[in-house]
Amino acid sequence: MSGTLYIVAAPSGAGKTSLVNALLERAPDIALSVSYTSRLPRPNEVDGQHYHFVSRQMFEQMAARGAFYEYADVHGDLKGTSREAVEPLLAQGRDVLLEIDWQGAAQVRAAHPGSVSVFILPPSRAELERRLRARASDSAATIARRLANSREEVAHAADFDYIVVNDDFAAALAELHAIVCCQRLRAVLQLRRHAALLDDLLKAD
Repeated sequence: MSGTLYIVAAPSGAGKTSLVNALLERAPDIALSVSYTSRLPRPNEVDGQHYHFVSRQMFEQMAARGAFYEYADVHGDLKGTSREAVEPLLAQGRDVLLEIDWQGAAQVRAAHPGSVSVFILPPSRAELERRLRARASDSAATIARRLANSREEVAHAADFDYIVVNDDFAAALAELHAIVCCQRLRAVLQLRRHAALLDDLLKAD
């Protein structure tokens, strides 16, 4: 039985990474796919943990040989998901989570129609800007670009299966976890997981 592929996307500053990390603490059996990126690491970012940091030339070479499950230009930087990080795990029945942007999400939905996609919204534009500035890791020009790009990103929220507003973090996390729980209780999965139980319950006396 193939695992479920979860997609979580959001405009930069909406709190996507914090929510994903907290979700993985609640559901540690979900495998997080660590993306590749051509940008330089921010302070405290660890190669192989937050991203696989590679040169733009190496990223383009990987893309040319079909190494990516999806990839896109995000705020001027290339980001992508390795096929090797996703396909074998799904084949083993493991659930996998991709923390990607709306462009990559569109590619994944087209290639994997059974995926479950979630878009994270900030509670307001003012709060989005405040969070971006509070990170203190980007230049004023980068923050301005991310804010400008957020309009296009939010415009694609309707393409996703679920939308979670990250106003109160605990409530947003509970909603994100509830999505996973609901997906795992779908009849098509439960019937496969509990085939032996069903056989027993359906046995003639």
